[in-house]
Amino acid sequence: MRLLLLLFPVLLQAQVKPLSQAHAHNDYEHGRPLLDALDQGFAEVEADVFLIDGDLYVSHVMPLWKDSTRTLQSLYLDPLKWRIEANGGRVFPADTGFFYFMIDIKTEPDTTYKVIQKQLMNYAAMISLVRDSLDEPHKPVKVFLSGNRPRLELLLAQTPQHAALDGRMDDLGKAIPPALMPVVSAPYKEVLRWNGRGKPDERDLQCLHYLVQDAHAEGKKVRLWGIPDKPRVWAFLLSQGVDLINIDKLEEFRRWVTGR
Repeated sequence: MRLLLLLFPVLLQAQVKPLSQAHAHNDYEHGRPLLDALDQGFAEVEADVFLIDGDLYVSHVMPLWKDSTRTLQSLYLDPLKWRIEANGGRVFPADTGFFYFMIDIKTEPDTTYKVIQKQLMNYAAMISLVRDSLDEPHKPVKVFLSGNRPRLELLLAQTPQHAALDGRMDDLGKAIPPALMPVVSAPYKEVLRWNGRGKPDERDLQCLHYLVQDAHAEGKKVRLWGIPDKPRVWAFLLSQGVDLINIDKLEEFRRWVTGR
């Protein structure tokens, strides 16, 4: 029965076009984690995890109790596995791009990462290795780690390496390859003061321009978090070359971006 419930939305989404610029922020807070984002074509989702007694629980704050229905495996890894099997090896039918899964670590980074790596190895059939690119035969899911990120040396020591890192602005210029750091994320307020009213000033335009320019020169995508979540800001960020728009209003963004 559970598999049928997961396959039903897959059938409905057969004609859904993936939105490569859409990032489902705090995806687990939606009524149907992962599935609501997939219904709207989101090609990137975010989940916060806490390591508790050897397992990974998805939550925005430390859970008061251990709920087996709210683990990383039960909410994300298993449903992705079943969906990919139903779709002949893809998250979205006929889509040849990666599905990006950002895991935001909320507990001690290195210990938590080791458990994440161990769990990802159980899903090796769908998790692309860090070295895989869109130009090579690849598995459909790319994982990268944010929040309390593990040490770079720890990731490099893993073989095989199933997870990359979410970059920060001060990582630019350090010659970290895009395979190891595919995205650079920054708080909106550290880049822009504009609240979506009137027009952004020249200082805002220059700050955003240099961030996008420097990240793209290194082959990395740009994501701003904590954005004013409204169409005028979405349009501005896309026009300035921001690659991933941090979205809480999934259906509204889907309608807006497909109607542009």
